[in-house]
Amino acid sequence: MAVRQLSETVINRIAAGEVIERPASVVKELVENALDAGASRIEIVTAAGGKTLMRITDDGLGMTAADLALAVERHCTSKLAENDLMDICTLGFRGEALPSIGAVARLTIATRNESEPHGWEISVDGGEKSEVMPSALNRGMRVEVRDLFFATPARLKFLKSDRAETAAITEVVKRIALVHPHVRFSLSGPDRRQPFDLPAATGSDARLVRIGQVLGSDFVDNAMAIEAEREGVRLSGFAGLPTYHRANALQQFFFVNGRPVRDKQLLGALRGAYSDVLARDRHPIVVLDIDLDPHQVDVNVHPAKANVRFRDGQLVRGLIVGSIKRALVEAGHRASTTGGHEALDFARPNGIDPRGRPTAGYSGAGAGYRSGYVTPARPSGDAQDWRLSAFCPLQGGAGEGAGAATLEAARGDVVAMSFGGSDLAEEQVPFSGFNGLSADTRADAAPLDHEVEARPLGAARAQIHANYIVAQTEDGLVIVDQHAAHERLVYERLKEALAAKGVSSQMLLIPEVVELPQEDVNRLLERADELSECGLVLEGFGPGAVAVRASPALLGDTDIRGLVRDIADDIADMNAATRLCERLDHVAATMACHGSVKSGRRLRPEEMNALLREMEATPLSGQCNHGRPTWIELKLADIEKLFGRR
Repeated sequence: MAVRQLSETVINRIAAGEVIERPASVVKELVENALDAGASRIEIVTAAGGKTLMRITDDGLGMTAADLALAVERHCTSKLAENDLMDICTLGFRGEALPSIGAVARLTIATRNESEPHGWEISVDGGEKSEVMPSALNRGMRVEVRDLFFATPARLKFLKSDRAETAAITEVVKRIALVHPHVRFSLSGPDRRQPFDLPAATGSDARLVRIGQVLGSDFVDNAMAIEAEREGVRLSGFAGLPTYHRANALQQFFFVNGRPVRDKQLLGALRGAYSDVLARDRHPIVVLDIDLDPHQVDVNVHPAKANVRFRDGQLVRGLIVGSIKRALVEAGHRASTTGGHEALDFARPNGIDPRGRPTAGYSGAGAGYRSGYVTPARPSGDAQDWRLSAFCPLQGGAGEGAGAATLEAARGDVVAMSFGGSDLAEEQVPFSGFNGLSADTRADAAPLDHEVEARPLGAARAQIHANYIVAQTEDGLVIVDQHAAHERLVYERLKEALAAKGVSSQMLLIPEVVELPQEDVNRLLERADELSECGLVLEGFGPGAVAVRASPALLGDTDIRGLVRDIADDIADMNAATRLCERLDHVAATMACHGSVKSGRRLRPEEMNALLREMEATPLSGQCNHGRPTWIELKLADIEKLFGRR
């Protein structure tokens, strides 16, 4: 077949296949255009998940008639200064979004610049452009996209359900809104049960307010502020506590110079930062901004601009890992507040809402507790003697005289009637085995030290089930898992010892030769000094092989070949040799687990208080080596709500 020039329509549809993947891609491109135009209010209306309608209205600068005619042509943009692809300070720059959308859908653009006497409008229907015509519009722009992929019907088969596409649009808007707190975003349409609105936030804490709007107040309560700068790269934002995590990585938000990205190298750095404080199948929640010179990052490596490439990736990775680890250390023993809330939810009786108020259909304080209880029948007549109540208080002198005896007999009758005529003593038989102590309360026997009570973890008052320490604070109580807490304390001591003395190496009697592709050999040899600090000594052994002369003594008898291959894969994948450090940390964690206080061991009061004080002084003590929380706190106000006192 002879080589021929493709038509402009086919070229645009091919380009649309790279840029426009689904309705959410259209919304992303158009919202980014609105932000580049300086909009402070962006309204999005969708129908059928964006398949039949997407309308984006903003109050930005708008365009003149001449600019509007050029905007729907390929590779026409106002955002690239002097053709410098390395000096990109806007979200869009290629000039492909509008012509790509117009090639596969019915596109209508109405806009007005403040210098124009009225607005202008243009339509692009499957690549066919109309003339620019006058339009009635205030300052800003309105872009309407209908019948997406009508010009390429095969693409419609690959779209998901209306609900899934609507959710994807919402997720895109949330991701963009996180980095633009001063802009109001509104989402509505017949495919939504209720409008989604993010009011503009103002003030110095506008970013935190917007994060609360998108991720909820729980994240704000359980987030650590991140602020660091190194060699012109600035990192800021918030990272969640290790005990506040999710089952997937959907709530990990990275922004590079204000651009939302999903970069593999950044996600790898995040895993490294939480490596020994989070369970393997759990994911932290973060909102992090990376700001640097545009010449130090290439954003033109992905059609949808979702990935970036840093000139010095190791600098960025080290900044992320170091900053988060430092924040975790500064957080000390802090643990997430959701643990206490979940415990209260389990303890809350049926019929009581989180504010302690009866819910609809709740029949009283005894609902859900005693089904055999019968409300005493009221005596006939209007007059009722309160003294005949089974629950009236005993008063002094009530036991003297015949009148008192009669009153006591009447009260006994009411009690018998209240419990269906059964003997009250028989009702208490099932509880006769609870006469003994159910917890070690030796700590409670000692007088309460108010100075100790004022400490973050309070004063130990009891040990229950020989595993949990109950401590009293000024405004609540703390429950500590003694094994998990001591496990973290021992683990931190082991890590400090390893850092101070270094990882000792065990020389191999016969060097282990590991055959690898030459590119993996080169990567390993480049990091030979770094690996030797962790106890792994290797050197080149001819083409396509390395010889391992020593391995970390802490690992004992290990699979050296598998370890070296895993390290080579890590370097190729994330440009970091994390596997060896993870293996060493795993061994140290196992040693800490076996060397800590076991469940079932009864502790003396002074031992319990010593454990609490050491937790307060030890970084990362809010979670054990496996990522589980070591303590939870129940506020007195919340406890009182459980019992209807508030």
